[in-house]
Amino acid sequence: MSRYRPPQKPSAKYISAEGERALKAELHQLWKVERPKVTQSVSEAAALGDRSENAEYIYGKKRLREIDRRVRYLSKRLEEVTVVSRAPDDTSRVYFGAWVSLEDDAGLDQRYRLVGPDEIDPKRDYISIDSPLGRALLGKGVDAEVEIDSPTGRKCFIITDIAYPT
Repeated sequence: MSRYRPPQKPSAKYISAEGERALKAELHQLWKVERPKVTQSVSEAAALGDRSENAEYIYGKKRLREIDRRVRYLSKRLEEVTVVSRAPDDTSRVYFGAWVSLEDDAGLDQRYRLVGPDEIDPKRDYISIDSPLGRALLGKGVDAEVEIDSPTGRKCFIITDIAYPT
């Protein structure tokens, strides 16, 4: 059995202004607040002597690596994303940032917002434009029928409303 994994598809390079603020806040928190605290605790633990059996030192170094990895990712991601801060010219179609109301076969209404992969939040009904449903919705208008293949089978939705945040 090999360890080969096919490369992941590149994720969308779009983010809302709200999402950009959240990523910048996380980066600031990690770099200016959390990392200095962890660095201080690691230096204090190192001063105690034997580092090979010093749990505080070992876990502190591990936490520093985790913080540095996330900081590198956030810095790189913030450089490559495009901030979408206004609604598209054609607001009658589904594009990035739209709130979309859907009705399924059973007549149940659902409402989702299409966001970038960095902003996904199921609790707030934010879905990625890279998801199967997100890709199926892009470019469609009100009363359009959308079909997707899900793990539970084929699902059909009808778009009942499209709105963009102001």
